[in-house]
Amino acid sequence: MKGIILAGGANTRLHPVTNVVSKQLLPVYDKPMVYYPLSLLMLAGIREILVISTPRDTPKFEALLGDGSSLGLHFEYAVQERPAGIADAFRVGRSFVNGEACALVLGDNILYGHSLPEMLQRASAIKEGAVVFGYEVHDPERFGIVEIGPDKRAISLEEKPTAPKSPWAVIGLYFYDHQVCDVAADLAPSARGEVEITDVNRWYLEKGLLTVEQLGRGIAWLDGGTFDSLHEAAEYVRILQTRQNWRISCVEEIAYRMGFIDLEQLRKNGERLAKSDYGQYVLDLANGESEGGR
Repeated sequence: MKGIILAGGANTRLHPVTNVVSKQLLPVYDKPMVYYPLSLLMLAGIREILVISTPRDTPKFEALLGDGSSLGLHFEYAVQERPAGIADAFRVGRSFVNGEACALVLGDNILYGHSLPEMLQRASAIKEGAVVFGYEVHDPERFGIVEIGPDKRAISLEEKPTAPKSPWAVIGLYFYDHQVCDVAADLAPSARGEVEITDVNRWYLEKGLLTVEQLGRGIAWLDGGTFDSLHEAAEYVRILQTRQNWRISCVEEIAYRMGFIDLEQLRKNGERLAKSDYGQYVLDLANGESEGGR
C-alpha cells in the first residue's frame, strides 16, 4: 500500500502566519505538524509516500523531509495548483499510486492512542473496499457523519446534517483499494467546484464496501486549524511527553521500531539533531538500545 499526505490549501484561518508558510510546517510543540500524519502512515507499515502541497510550499516540504532514506522511506512530491478538494489528491497522485491500494491522510490530522497502531495496520491490510475512521463528537452537525451498522459497515454518509443519524464524524484518514484513483477520476466537481472525498466514500458505500474503524475513548483526535486548536494540540503533546518521558510521533523512533532503519541509522539521525531536545531524545534512545536497556 502507498500513502499520500495532502498538505495544501490556503489555510486562511491562520493568517497572517500562513501568508508565508504552510500550516502543516508550523510546530506542534517540538516537531512540525506534518510529522503527526506522517507517523500514522508509518505505523500502518506504509513506506512509499507522496506529499502534495502548493507551488509555494512543496519545496519546503522537500527540504524538511528529503527523499526519506534516513527513515527507511521513499518520498515523492507533487504540486496541487489550487485547492480542488481532498479527492483531487488521487488525480494529482494517480501516477504515483499506479493502480495500487492507497491511504490518504490530511496534513493537519493529529491522532494519539494506545490501540491506534493495531487499527492502522488492520486498515492497511485491506484487499477490497475502503476503510474510514470515525470519531464520536458532541456536535455532529459540524462534520461529515457516518452511520455505522453492527458489522462496522457504513450505512449512510451525511455532510453537516441538520438532523444527524449518528455522532460519528469521519476524520481525515482514509484507506482504499486499488480502485480509488479510477473512482476519483470519474467524479464530477461539487457545487463549490471541488472533488469531494465524501463522493469517493459514497461510491464504496453504495457497493457495500465501506467499513469504519471507530476511535474510542482512549484515542485523542486533534487538529491545528485555528490558533486556539493549534495551541491546545501543542499543550496536549507537551503534557504527555513531559509526564511519560517519550515522544509522540517521533518519526525516527517509529522508523526504528517498525524495522525501517537499523540502530546505526537511528544514531546518525539523533546526532544530526542532537542540539535540540528532540534530537537528544533520539540519540538517548539509540544509546539505550545499544546497551540493551530501553
